[in-house]
Amino acid sequence: MATTKKTAAENKEKKLYKDSKINKLPGSMVEITAAIPVDVLSGYRAQALKNINETVTIDGFRKGNVPEKTLIAKVGEMNILYEMAELALEKVYPAIITDEALDVIGRPEISITKIAADNDLEFKITTAVTPEVTLGDYKKALKKIAKGEEKAEVTDEDISKILEELRTSHAKRLAHDALHALEGSNPDEESEDAHQHAPISEEDIKKNLPELNDDFAKILGNFATLDELKTRIKENVLGEKEKKIKDKARLALSDVLLETATIDIPKILVDAELTRSEGQFRDDISRMGIKVDDYLKHTKKTIDDLKEEWRDSATKKAKLQLILNTIAKEEKIRPDVKDIEKEVEYITEYYKDADKERAYVYAESVLTNELVFKFLEEQK
Repeated sequence: MATTKKTAAENKEKKLYKDSKINKLPGSMVEITAAIPVDVLSGYRAQALKNINETVTIDGFRKGNVPEKTLIAKVGEMNILYEMAELALEKVYPAIITDEALDVIGRPEISITKIAADNDLEFKITTAVTPEVTLGDYKKALKKIAKGEEKAEVTDEDISKILEELRTSHAKRLAHDALHALEGSNPDEESEDAHQHAPISEEDIKKNLPELNDDFAKILGNFATLDELKTRIKENVLGEKEKKIKDKARLALSDVLLETATIDIPKILVDAELTRSEGQFRDDISRMGIKVDDYLKHTKKTIDDLKEEWRDSATKKAKLQLILNTIAKEEKIRPDVKDIEKEVEYITEYYKDADKERAYVYAESVLTNELVFKFLEEQK
């Protein structure tokens, strides 16, 4: 349904435009229609002529020094009108956004619906806006989730399994080195992939299995004894198990939030999430030492195919972030500025090329999400 706002304050600013109407569209999109009065449009003629003069090439004249009549004859009145329209819309669009209190996201799609000499300029703008989030009674729904009784424990079997994997990995390395030494090649001059995947028999591995003692612990790192190595393994395994339990619990919380909330998610936010997923995918594949093109050829898929597979997950992630933002706003949940700055310092130190402002926004978002999840866990 179209809505038109008419207020005294707005009318004062409406000298730039008139007859504005806002139509809400599906997918958190809005369509803005309005007109720029001819007297306002005419005010941009001098600048339009100057802009065109600086770009057009006419024999016998330097750029920027073409007489007005010659310039108009060369480019035509309609091209000048369109340049005037572009200049006017650059001023009018922000004014409409401010007057109508629209929280727009992404780039608008602007089309001119009527343009003629000595006439008002009519136009249409379609843009996405931050969607309204209706949370629903999520606090009541969260109480139905069974409180987690699962505890992370590390058994002797867990530690023994890791130690055996470390022994086997070390034995394979020794066997590979021995094989290359017999062949007269230098493993350091070969690719890591070729070195690791050369054929090694089970017998060769058994021959090179190190004793499980303090000397083996010292080989693996800064460990004085085998007990120190076991302690580190236990800490790492415990951390991994605790993270899995935490992630599982938060997934349950997220499902409740998504079920109780109502959001008309705009496509632009889903697309942004898909772009992030693609970036993460490319990084993961590169870390494995595989070329993205080779992976796609092997799986007989394209990036677009993968994005379609990720779409449901991306939609959920985009919705969840909006929900978390809304809860943070309603409950006045904010991270301490010192904590944000500490995280920014870590990010910019680790990623030398990181933009500090973007790092701040990212850090604030991550820390806010963590605080919101802690708040939600207290509601159970």
